[in-house]
Amino acid sequence: MKLSSLFLTVVLCAVAPITFARDKAVEAPIRQMMDGFNKGDIAMVKAAHVASPTIVDNVAPFVWSGPNAFDQWIVDLGKSESSLGIADGKVTFAPVVDEVVKGERAYVVTRSVYVFKQKGRAMREDGYTAFVLVKTSVGWKVESWSWASPVAK
Repeated sequence: MKLSSLFLTVVLCAVAPITFARDKAVEAPIRQMMDGFNKGDIAMVKAAHVASPTIVDNVAPFVWSGPNAFDQWIVDLGKSESSLGIADGKVTFAPVVDEVVKGERAYVVTRSVYVFKQKGRAMREDGYTAFVLVKTSVGWKVESWSWASPVAK
């Protein structure tokens, strides 16, 4: 009977839904990025980041790092979207699918959806964004993030 109980416990643990402890303070800069982007408030998006972030995105040159990383990413993103006829973009970072907080550092992965118009046609890009955050004297800030998604449909 002990073996059966152990087997049942193992099976139940394997199929039980996985939940993550969520920290709203850690997620605040992610929400700030999303809200700022959707309002067209780039200063608000930038303010969610540390002074010298690392950004990985599916726009060439694909990685930006250092004190000018955010500003250069915005320039490169704008050029890319303009050349492709992309406008009216809105992004959603939700739900959180993984969150690990250890002291003053955190790792958060969200489902991500980017909707936009490309040459007037409605498009949708579903993927994930992985964030690394650091707790600063003024609260949590995004130290790096990486967007991953297949081609928009």
